[in-house]
Amino acid sequence: LDTLFSVTRLEDAIKHCCIGSIPPWLQGTLLRNGPGLFSVGNTSYKHWFDGMALIHSFTFKDGDVFYRSKFLNSETYKKNIAANRIIVSEFGTMVYPDPCKNIFSKAFSYLMNAIPDFTDNNLINIIRYGEDYYASSEVNYINQIDPLTLETLGRTNYRNHIAINLATAHPHYDEEGTTYNMGTAIMNFGRPKYVIFKVPTNATDKEKKPALRNVEQICSIPFRSTLYPSYFHSFGMTENYIIFVEQAFKLDILKLATAYFRDVNWGSCLKFDKDDITLIHLVNRKTGKTASTKYYADAFVVFHHINAYEEDGHVVFDLITYQDSNLYDMFYIHNMKQDVDKFIETNKDFSRPTCQRFVLPLIIDKEAPLDTNLVKLQDTTATAVLKQDGSIYCTPDTIFEGLELPGINYKFNSKKYRYFYGTRVDWSPYPSKIAKVDIATRTHQVWIEEECYPSEPVFVASPDAVEEDEGVILSSVVSFNPQKPPFLVVLDAKSFKEIARATIDTAIHMDLHGLFIHDKST
Repeated sequence: LDTLFSVTRLEDAIKHCCIGSIPPWLQGTLLRNGPGLFSVGNTSYKHWFDGMALIHSFTFKDGDVFYRSKFLNSETYKKNIAANRIIVSEFGTMVYPDPCKNIFSKAFSYLMNAIPDFTDNNLINIIRYGEDYYASSEVNYINQIDPLTLETLGRTNYRNHIAINLATAHPHYDEEGTTYNMGTAIMNFGRPKYVIFKVPTNATDKEKKPALRNVEQICSIPFRSTLYPSYFHSFGMTENYIIFVEQAFKLDILKLATAYFRDVNWGSCLKFDKDDITLIHLVNRKTGKTASTKYYADAFVVFHHINAYEEDGHVVFDLITYQDSNLYDMFYIHNMKQDVDKFIETNKDFSRPTCQRFVLPLIIDKEAPLDTNLVKLQDTTATAVLKQDGSIYCTPDTIFEGLELPGINYKFNSKKYRYFYGTRVDWSPYPSKIAKVDIATRTHQVWIEEECYPSEPVFVASPDAVEEDEGVILSSVVSFNPQKPPFLVVLDAKSFKEIARATIDTAIHMDLHGLFIHDKST
């Protein structure tokens, strides 16, 4: 297991030997992000989501694969390395003043942490704004990187451009290249609200000013509960709408503001209210107006949306749901280091991820009998029932169980689609297989190799593709067995058979998310 918690920093790209044949059209760079350093000096992080961000990349050129890896040179990283200990608090690890400091220094530190100034350890994803690429997490800071050298170019604060305290690491991109994202305005920005915004594709200019300077707010949505905003990790988007799921998994603002005083971490400030409802907001992308119809569902927890589209007067959106909020607990380091059998036994009550489809009718017949299902689509069992107060109660159609980190052919984002890909998870924090799900037939295919754990699969379409699944799947793979070197696997997306792999002769980390950047010279 220790091989998963120690990595090597590489200053130069290294060419790696391939088995099989890389398609000649595959030219570009797969960028990946995730936690890579879990101890500094004699101090260690308590949660996997706290580890120092490590960016790595796989560059494909003329059938060869080049690997590069660098720690994100964030302010957090620099402070921790300079002090030779962890001095910046993270999601699951709260850091306190040096016990050698006097009482006045301690009191000042507590006062400064009453209103959290979050870390800039952006370890979740890579976001593109204009032509700029940023390492991102869910805080107000993002760090720009050079996608080729992986050098950190500088830090940007969302708050200098738009009034938000938190932002998602999972934006959407339209066909023109405009980036859509969401954030939360909690403190010092008037009435607390959720904010939806966009950054045009041409936001980068020759002066190299941050692309965010051209940010445009689309709309804002007031919190249902002022002190308990919904946590959200992603959102949905169709041709005309943005779907925001205001879930019953909530952030306790007062607890957050006093976490430092009470000796608890920020992660403990999230709470699932199983007796609440899930409110679904439908926002017009062009006008910024929110649909007046109240769409709601039973309480669930969601982190990742899969895709969304419009069909015959309905908005269809697919996401991965949980029946509780215990997922974060799974990733505390002491849990991840348990023997697999022991982990399964102690965590067998954890909710499994379930891929579900919701359908929202856009045209509401107010004269319809109460409790009538207004969904007219024939290929789903999802319902939308008219209630006495005019609201619509939605129940989902279950597509698949036991899959996370979903991805699609992004050319079908916001469009009706048939396939999605992800990592199969059994009762463990470690993904064990890569899966391809066929929504039409409700069947799936898997790639698996003993003692191997694949990362989020990334689909890259072939340039002459006619069908949705014509292309390749890319995934970096690690193993608990130190005798098994890590590798990048390339699958044919249609047959789901392995066509190539590039073995990496250094330790690499389990990552979270990333994207593929096409080589524009080809």
